[in-house]
Amino acid sequence: MVALCFFALVACAAAAPNSEKPLITGADQTDQYVPQLKGKRVAMLVNQTSTIGGKSSVDVLLASGVKVIKIFGPEHGFRGNASNGTVVGDEIDAATGLPIISLYGKKRKPNAQDLADVDVVIFDVQDMGVRFYTKINTLRDVMDACAEHGRELMLLDRPNPHGYMVDGPILDMSLKSGIGQFPIPIAHGMTMGEFAQMINGEGWLENGRQCKLNVIKLANYHHDMPYVLPVPPSPNLNTAQGIMLYPSTCLFEGTILNHGRGTRMPFTVMGAPALKGMYEFSYTPVSIPGMAEDPVHQDQVCYGLDLRGVDVEQLRKQRQINLGWMKELYAAYPDKARFFDQSYHKQIGNIDKLAGVYEFRKQVEAGVSEEEIRKTWEPGLAAFREKRQKYLLYP
Repeated sequence: MVALCFFALVACAAAAPNSEKPLITGADQTDQYVPQLKGKRVAMLVNQTSTIGGKSSVDVLLASGVKVIKIFGPEHGFRGNASNGTVVGDEIDAATGLPIISLYGKKRKPNAQDLADVDVVIFDVQDMGVRFYTKINTLRDVMDACAEHGRELMLLDRPNPHGYMVDGPILDMSLKSGIGQFPIPIAHGMTMGEFAQMINGEGWLENGRQCKLNVIKLANYHHDMPYVLPVPPSPNLNTAQGIMLYPSTCLFEGTILNHGRGTRMPFTVMGAPALKGMYEFSYTPVSIPGMAEDPVHQDQVCYGLDLRGVDVEQLRKQRQINLGWMKELYAAYPDKARFFDQSYHKQIGNIDKLAGVYEFRKQVEAGVSEEEIRKTWEPGLAAFREKRQKYLLYP
């Protein structure tokens, strides 16, 4: 089954029974925060997901009389059209004439000069609720800059599409990297507003600094609420199916398999030329500007799993990352010594850093059962769930 487009799925979600009150994002509640911005000079950390009523939040706030003077751009850029991991430079936004200062190029956080003429920084970016999605790193960096230079951070909260799930091993901090910077599980089950409170509360800013934080909360939201993102959060998370599979299938970035980069269905298919004869399903990754210029196994026929028809509601009910696909494909791969090979291709990630622990790779290689793998996660998960409780804003 071909993955449905975002707009079709949004329409389906809107047509679903609505016994609950409609969800309202923090950004959409302009009456709650626009008055607070009167007379203040505002910088906005935003991207293509930052919308109010379907329009760019920058445009809406400018039209509301808010004095927006600059934009900070995260990974993928302000308009969301840069490939994964691509360095993004400073530029001028053609639509508004505002300067865009990249936080995914020469620097990762605003400096004193960037904030000299700013009173408030607005953070409004859709997150994925997983440790290796870099927006939580950006949030920490911007919070740290605001704390260092005495600026307020106003965070317009948005739902976590994986808010129903807290799962995965807690990061071993000796594996700290750009895809894992906090001692949290793979799926943390928190919104950005809640995670910002954890950053402050757990002392994760430099030198014990505290950020002056103002969270504009979601209305009518709870963590179990299904949420179909109205805008793709990044170029390779372009379908609702891919978003729901992402916490499980992104782990394949640490293997020799292609996981859909170089196709229009990233994170929903995975395979390799070496699996020919073992799987009937096949596809050929190609170079796609803005998505994957140099994908693993480019221009080669890959054989493997097609997960586009997986029932994501069952994943929601299980509340767990799927480990079965990793175990199955490792068992099927003929050259097991190369399955987790880090040197095969420049875009292959490190499985230890993605999983967050050294044990996971060894457990897969040794054929340890899924149940036994999960048992090794549980002590850390139990402690994290307890810690997480004091930062939650929603039931």
